[in-house]
Amino acid sequence: MTPETPDVQAPRKAAGEPVAPQRESICNIASSLPQMAATVPEQAAIVLTAGRGGKGAAGCPRLTFAELEALSNRYAGGLCDAGIERGMRTLLMVRPGFEFFGLTFALFKIGAVPVLIDPGMGVRQMLRCVRNVEPQALIGIPPAQAMRVLRPAAFQSVRRVVTVGRRWFWGGPTLGELAARGGDRFEPAATTADEVAAVLFTSGSTGPAKGVVYEHGMFAAQVRWLQSHYGIEAGEIDLPAFPLFALFDAAMGMTAVIPDMDPSHPARVDPAKIVQAIHEHGVTNTFGSPAIWNRVSAYCVQHGLKLPSIRRILIAGAPVPLPVLERLGQALSPTADVHTPYGATEALPVSSITGREVLEEHGVRSRTGAGTCVGRPLPEVSLRVIRISDDPIEQWSDDLALPAGQTGEFVVAGDMVTREYHGLPRATALAKIRDGDTFRHRMGDVGYVDETGRLWFCGRKAHRVVTAWGTMFTVPCEAVFNEHPDVFRSALVGVGRSGEQRPVLVVEPEPGRFPRGSRLRSFARELLDLGRANELTRDVHDVLFHRGFPVDVRHNAKINREKLAVWAEDRLR
Repeated sequence: MTPETPDVQAPRKAAGEPVAPQRESICNIASSLPQMAATVPEQAAIVLTAGRGGKGAAGCPRLTFAELEALSNRYAGGLCDAGIERGMRTLLMVRPGFEFFGLTFALFKIGAVPVLIDPGMGVRQMLRCVRNVEPQALIGIPPAQAMRVLRPAAFQSVRRVVTVGRRWFWGGPTLGELAARGGDRFEPAATTADEVAAVLFTSGSTGPAKGVVYEHGMFAAQVRWLQSHYGIEAGEIDLPAFPLFALFDAAMGMTAVIPDMDPSHPARVDPAKIVQAIHEHGVTNTFGSPAIWNRVSAYCVQHGLKLPSIRRILIAGAPVPLPVLERLGQALSPTADVHTPYGATEALPVSSITGREVLEEHGVRSRTGAGTCVGRPLPEVSLRVIRISDDPIEQWSDDLALPAGQTGEFVVAGDMVTREYHGLPRATALAKIRDGDTFRHRMGDVGYVDETGRLWFCGRKAHRVVTAWGTMFTVPCEAVFNEHPDVFRSALVGVGRSGEQRPVLVVEPEPGRFPRGSRLRSFARELLDLGRANELTRDVHDVLFHRGFPVDVRHNAKINREKLAVWAEDRLR
């Protein structure tokens, strides 16, 4: 009898036992800010690098922890006067800056529920998200308020409006007016660990974006595990390329240096500005997508630049290409490393691995189709691999677990795992499995656990290609073709009905290498030769070339294979 995959977690937990959340009865994620303001009042909490006019680090606007605490208190008091109350879903549409961070902490202190939607997803998708979440209040810049007035159907539920900036042809107070009414002191609401803290929308990389319901205890668990696992210390300097992560910095006692970039388009980042900010501010920690670090690492190697102050770089959002890890290894000091945490908006972090470990131990296996190693689960995270299914699973059973080494869907439990999507019972049913008094989350990712307990990611469940002769998983297959020196990235897509799909390889060549004339056929032939040499890819007979893959709006790194499949089917006709 083949043993089932063990519950991969800390040894003190029995196999299959979900991790029960360890939560205090009172928990407000904003309580960390007054603690930091009392401990290190003069330490910079937020530093803005955009538009400093070449004045260097000294010319960057900044708020100390004491100033951020006072600002958020004034905002909290003013918002309460404007009728924003505990539990009220409040759509926050403000650009990253002092107002954004002050308002977010203010809403947490009130016990209101900030709702955050990626603006890069476009107006149509954004309005769909707004209709789904039914916000009761809107705090936004003038363009957001104009959208509310001009597209009222999506904002029918809004009863309270606050404008950040100049008010034009609509009513309601401005943030400046409210801040003048608030005082420098405000007692955070005595929220409980299981009370809703925020609704954060997913990137929508596989299907429509969904509003993930976060509780205060889940935020606290994330902070605890990020700090303990990566050894983050109070007083460090962080450069968060994803603005929401700056909120964790205050909880961990770090200074957040906000980079000069458009967070909606990380792949367009100016690497010179990122490197300059790291050097000028002595950045020790930074978080960003593979798209950012692909550009920054290439820039560093091209110009022979080092990043001596960096202790750790966290890269997440999509598998990190091996060349990016190799280039960053040249730029970092011997004691620093790259970390690639694995997780999702619904459950983060799940596992983590260092770049050095990937390059020294797992890179060769990844290149030949083993998948992407994402490390071992963090302590207190329970992970199982279950049979692949597209149907809901109402109740957990150990019979769902697959044998060790067999590819299936990752399922996780822990105190940082969210319980539901707002207003989407069908999506919740597809993603959550009840297990006693708690839930397990289906990651929607496929992979396996190896003999040492490490997780290997093989792609999204929705992206698997189901042919008449078997199932092909994207990440292992694409790695085989990505070894060609002229390939920037590739995507395996299925054309046709599931069970009878035709596997098609779509390739985005390196810049300046798009094939023309006779090179078109020779390039395709070289790729097919690579495929025939590996049993995973020998049944791929169609190659198409694409000038620029569609990617997700948040990280600009997750390939939208659904769109590519439609494009490929049209081209093959």
